[in-house]
Amino acid sequence: MSKVAIVTGAAQGIGLAIAKRLYADGFKVAVLDYNEAVAQKAATELGEDAFAITADVSNREQIITAFDAVVDQFGDLDVVVNNAGIAPTTPIDTITPELFHKVYDINVGGVLWGTQAATAIFRKLGHGGKIINATSQAGIVGNPNLMLYSSSKFAVRGMTQIAARDLAEEEITVNAFAPGIVKTPMMMDIAHQVGKNAGKDDAWGLNTFAKDIAMKRLSEPEDVANVVAFLAGPDSNYITGQTIIVDGGIQFH
Repeated sequence: MSKVAIVTGAAQGIGLAIAKRLYADGFKVAVLDYNEAVAQKAATELGEDAFAITADVSNREQIITAFDAVVDQFGDLDVVVNNAGIAPTTPIDTITPELFHKVYDINVGGVLWGTQAATAIFRKLGHGGKIINATSQAGIVGNPNLMLYSSSKFAVRGMTQIAARDLAEEEITVNAFAPGIVKTPMMMDIAHQVGKNAGKDDAWGLNTFAKDIAMKRLSEPEDVANVVAFLAGPDSNYITGQTIIVDGGIQFH
């Protein structure tokens, strides 16, 4: 019987690559995104065992409703990938209360509500499961100009460890993946902003992040999806509470 996975923020970038990889691995996949049209397009592209669902991950009630709808659609749930996130460039003096709440509500709240909803469903279905959270190399070592994003990803790493301890006896594993500099629209936007803030171009902005990669190439979204596929599959059953860095050798831990 096919296993069922929910991937949040799955309509583009890393999320879409993860959805494609899990689908190729035989999962039925729920493409969850706040953008209904793009989510539907992605699900159609995947195939008949994909299901588009719209929700704002920062809204607890929307997440609970969406996750329940996936179980209604597919009859089960085995893996939840809390991938959705935003990454505005935030030099310290530019941060407003509104921006603080927006980043934390999505990046931290989205993981918390996703973890909570997944746990409730696994318990209701009477089996364990896997929760996989998106942190970042910026959640391993603080990155300049990314006060909100970087610190929110540190929080995700902590939440992953706490949930792993709390849920281990129920056969629910909780792990995280930490991408580096990935060729996605979000990363290109960060590079543009960092370059602009320094009076330089996009290439300069990108190089401030890319210059320290040991493997001397930017990551493809598929590089990250490969690690998530491992965490979603049976080969990682004895791993919990861990963050796997997939950054081509920026951070070493």
